Amino acid sequence: MSELQSEQQSELQSERPDRMPTFVRARRRLRGSAFTLLGLATLLVSCGPSGPFQNFRERPATAHERYARALRDAGLDSTALGREWLAASDSALRSPLVAVLPAQEVGVYDRDEARAVAYRVALRDGQRFRTTLRADGLPARIYLDLFEVVADSITPFAHRATADTLRRVDRASVTITLEYEATRDGVFVLRLQPELLRSGRFDLTMQVEPMLAFPVEGRGNAAIQSLFGVGREGGRRSHHGIDIFAPRGTPVLAATDGTVRSISPNNLGGNVIWLSDERRRQTLYYAHLDRHAVGQGDRVRAGDTIGFVGNTGNARTTPPHLHFGIYRRGQGPIDPLMYVRRVTARSPALTADATQLGRRAMTNTSNVALRESPSAASQTRRRVGSDVPLQIMAVNASWYRVQFEDGTTGYVTAGAFRVVGD
Repeated sequence: MSELQSEQQSELQSERPDRMPTFVRARRRLRGSAFTLLGLATLLVSCGPSGPFQNFRERPATAHERYARALRDAGLDSTALGREWLAASDSALRSPLVAVLPAQEVGVYDRDEARAVAYRVALRDGQRFRTTLRADGLPARIYLDLFEVVADSITPFAHRATADTLRRVDRASVTITLEYEATRDGVFVLRLQPELLRSGRFDLTMQVEPMLAFPVEGRGNAAIQSLFGVGREGGRRSHHGIDIFAPRGTPVLAATDGTVRSISPNNLGGNVIWLSDERRRQTLYYAHLDRHAVGQGDRVRAGDTIGFVGNTGNARTTPPHLHFGIYRRGQGPIDPLMYVRRVTARSPALTADATQLGRRAMTNTSNVALRESPSAASQTRRRVGSDVPLQIMAVNASWYRVQFEDGTTGYVTAGAFRVVGD
């Protein structure tokens, strides 16, 4: 038996109600036998041949899956806390919060709780999603898993979620930076869950950035003045790229590491460069160059100068600019805008009182709005009456992420609750 299994089996199997905090005892009394049935049903669905993760079995197990398996192998799924951890990992996916990117969230995790939280993220083709997790406290693993929603929504497990509904796209554990490059528009769910019997604090940041470097030196979003799909030649053809305007002779840069496949000129593009991006199975197209700075077969790194802005080819009557396109294998031309468009937004400052983290509280008014994201304009998950117990789990900008005894989580303002104890 591993050290993890031995330690946690000893602690979990010896847990007694009189050692639990009042908040935990009250919640478990409330759930009673109904929770036990729910936990067993969830485990049966998850472990069975038709469970929601059946399509992952042919892939290497993730750190989260290995930990869950260790709990079961050690018999810890028969304890209340072990069952709750396994159920929480699934329920978080069924009811994710909505992340407004970029975002920073500072939160806590508690050895007496088995909780998970998930965030729903919308990504565009060409964006890189980057999340960084830093944690302190006792030595512990905090598992991060990213899933793609490949149906209209994440189907609840009661409706038998399958490989066609939820597909894992990346995973990591401990204190990490997780990155994922989206090659189509989609919705993703990031789940965060600490291992059992650990307490600490974490700082999670989530942001998006373009997948590629900007291809013209010293220029930015404002220089993009003609977009993908715009009609050309009276509608006889469409624009298969974006135009980035800059003075003649401005350096044109490699947007990624790659190999120069061709510099042969053509009538439309004039002096052009075809740069192979093998990592993403696509080719970058640079046109209307004044002159080249590379030759066929050259290997370049992102940021290297490969040519200079001009107006050769059919751009002779227009101001100097770079026509930048992307051609993906099996798809042809794709819109390159999100691949290079810089994200200028910054995470809102954390102004909520972080000293309240982990505290127990009660709702303050008779009509508390529990939001799905830290914004007054976001959807209300539910309305809550006064004097309902909750726990403060995280702060995000001026908002608090809280969790109620029934497991419902969301964001509220500071005036929505009053702290009642440690």
